[in-house]
Amino acid sequence: MEELTTREQEDERMVNEAFEHLIDTYLHSHHRKHVEIIRKAFNFAKQAHKGVRRLSGEPYIMHPIAVAQIACENIGLGSTGICSALLHDVVEDTDYTVEDISNLFGPKIAQIVDGLTKISGGIFGNQASAQAESFKKLLLTMSDDIRVILVKISDRLHNMRTLGSQLPNKQYKIAGETLYIYAPIAHRLGLNKVKEELEDLSFRYEHPEEYENLKNKLREMQGSLQDIFDQFTQPIRERLDSVGLKYEIKARIKSPYSIWTKMQVKHIPFEEIYDLYAVRIIFEGTPDAPERERQNAYLIFAIITSLYKFQPGRTRDWIRQP
Repeated sequence: MEELTTREQEDERMVNEAFEHLIDTYLHSHHRKHVEIIRKAFNFAKQAHKGVRRLSGEPYIMHPIAVAQIACENIGLGSTGICSALLHDVVEDTDYTVEDISNLFGPKIAQIVDGLTKISGGIFGNQASAQAESFKKLLLTMSDDIRVILVKISDRLHNMRTLGSQLPNKQYKIAGETLYIYAPIAHRLGLNKVKEELEDLSFRYEHPEEYENLKNKLREMQGSLQDIFDQFTQPIRERLDSVGLKYEIKARIKSPYSIWTKMQVKHIPFEEIYDLYAVRIIFEGTPDAPERERQNAYLIFAIITSLYKFQPGRTRDWIRQP
C-alpha cells in the first residue's frame, strides 16, 4: 500500500510539473493570458482520465498535456486550442459528451473537441490506408475551424514521439499513415519543423537500420560541419557588419529522412549528397518600409555572391516571387 502511495505521489508531481511547464510556455507567448480556463480544462481532463494509464505506464493525462504543449509551443495556439488539446480525448474515452464540454467550456471548444472526436472515430480508421489521398483532401476542407486539424497534428506528433511502447506491426502501420497523411498536411499548413519531425520519426520506424546508419554518419560529421560553417560564414559576417545590418546566421543540417529520400530518388550514395548543410541569414526587417527591406535582402545577396560563386541554375529568387 505504501508503495502504491509513493507511485501516486510521483505521478502527481510529474503531472503537475508538465502542466506548469505548459502554463509557463503559454505565459511567454503573445496570446492574451486566459490561464483560468486552461487550468479548468486541465483539472476536468485529469479527473476524467483518472486511473487510466498509457501503454508506456504513465498516467493518461500526460498525453493531453503533451499534446497541448506541442499545440502551444510548436504551433502557437492560444487558450482555446490549448483547452481543446487538453480535452481532446475526453468525449471519445469517457462518458462525458460534447454537450457536457459545451456547458462547461463554451460552444467553440466543444466544436473543436467534437471535430477531433469525429476524425479519430472515422477518418483514420481501418480504411485510412486505402483512401489516404481522399482523406488528406477532406481534412484540409472538412473543418470550420483549422484548430481541429492543428490539434490533431499535435496529437499525432506526440503519439509518434511515444511510439516505442507499441507493438512493431502497429508501429509500422502508424508510421506509414503519418508519413503519407500527416506530414504532407503539416507541410501544407507551413509547419515545417513539425513536418520534418513527423517524417524522421516515421522513417525511424519504417526503416530503422537506414535511419540509425544516417544518424551515425551525421553525428560523426558534426565537428567538421561546424568548422565548415565557421569558415564559410566568417567573411559574410565581416561584410554584413561593415554595412551595419542587424542579423543572425543559423546552420541547418539536412534531416535523415530528407537525405534518404534524395539518395533513393537520385540513386546516389550518402557521400554524393552535397547539400547536407544549409546556412540561413535572418536580418531585421522594416515592415513599414517594404521597399527598403527588399533592398537589404538584395544587398545581402550581392555580398554573398561577391564572396562565393553564383550558380544561376540552382538559384531561386524568393524575393521577386515569394
